[in-house]
Amino acid sequence: MGKLTVGALRAVLVVMLAGTVFVQAGMVGALVTGNDPEDGSLPLTPLRVITVLGMVSVQAAVVCVWRLVSMVRRGTVFSHAAFRYVDIVIGAIVAAALMWFTVTALNAPGQRDDPGVTVIMGGVGVAILGVALIVLVLRMLLAQAVARDAEAAQMQAELDEVI
Repeated sequence: MGKLTVGALRAVLVVMLAGTVFVQAGMVGALVTGNDPEDGSLPLTPLRVITVLGMVSVQAAVVCVWRLVSMVRRGTVFSHAAFRYVDIVIGAIVAAALMWFTVTALNAPGQRDDPGVTVIMGGVGVAILGVALIVLVLRMLLAQAVARDAEAAQMQAELDEVI
């Protein structure tokens, strides 16, 4: 992984982290002050809590991706330590999908005249779960690479003994 790629990815991760903290601060501020400019058609308090929790899941994924990028730069990503971070990313994505389905359920009663919005929101939730499945497949590829790396190290050790 090149330095430019790592730098660009880290810049994106920093912007994402700052953005999620900004959104969390706004939501917590609205929860604490009780300012409710809406007409009450949607339950805003649960939506705000879900938003704060959703931002926590994004933050967890961002921190884990940062750690994985650091492992790639050091050349240690093909180790068992990487699995912990990949598992947290998968869990964060699944948690985000579950929160999205909760938002969809909270929003559904207001969409009785136009159920297409609820169907689209459900489709977005399924797409988020699809991302979790993609990361799971990548985790399986990482497991294969770690096994091959260990096998190659063992073969090299045996070859060194012979020579």
